[in-house]
Amino acid sequence: MAAKCPWKTVWITGASTGIGRELALRLARDGAVVAVSARSADLLAELAKSHANIRAYPLDVGDVAAVNGTANRIERELGPIDLAVLNAGIWRMMTVTDFSVERSKESMNVNYFGVVNALEPVMRAMVARGQGHIAFVSSVAGYRGLMKGAAYSPTKAALIALAEALYPHITRKGVKLTIICPGFVETPMTSVNTFPMPFIISVEDAAARIHNGLLRGKYEIVFPLRMMLLMKTLRMMPNWLFFRLVRFGGTRANTLDDDSNTPNT
Repeated sequence: MAAKCPWKTVWITGASTGIGRELALRLARDGAVVAVSARSADLLAELAKSHANIRAYPLDVGDVAAVNGTANRIERELGPIDLAVLNAGIWRMMTVTDFSVERSKESMNVNYFGVVNALEPVMRAMVARGQGHIAFVSSVAGYRGLMKGAAYSPTKAALIALAEALYPHITRKGVKLTIICPGFVETPMTSVNTFPMPFIISVEDAAARIHNGLLRGKYEIVFPLRMMLLMKTLRMMPNWLFFRLVRFGGTRANTLDDDSNTPNT
């Protein structure tokens, strides 16, 4: 028998496609009322039509005033947010040959500040109530700076550090905090990658793992296992060895100067 859903009202950002969309469907089927946000109003409307428990709240997470207004509107219309999954993100490849200030800023504004902008009103309300659950969607790419990830890895590393900085205090206030670090997942964001993606899993599998980890109240949800072991080993590895391995791998794959990019999700 499935466990009873512990959340009445859930807010998921970056919910128009990929992990956010699949997780919204799972939670709605569990009985939660799920507010979904993303920039694509059309995709959100389509998602909302797929289940009666899903409500669309189109939003650009980079707009601080709009994020605050949306958080307040959700609580006013649906009730206190019990679980917030801050998932909005983009993936932009970037290396030495195509290094760009604008690409770096865009990635940080969406992947990091898109979380921070939503975190402020959600955390304030949950701390005031003394309960709630907040989850950031980071990536295993945040454990180490990887080739092609000069725009992406720093944003995900920042989320991991943010969670570590907040966790000891926020949990004393009665609020749970989770950092989610997926490996490669079959989503629109990864669909145009031309390089090998080790241990890639389906979006349904990813959402199931996240759902299970959230139900268990885990601080860190990392998957799949083999990717977790690989990246955590690289994280502990001496820099000289890490750089040698990455340089060797990049040369063998002949991917250093591949400047292709993926679309927003």
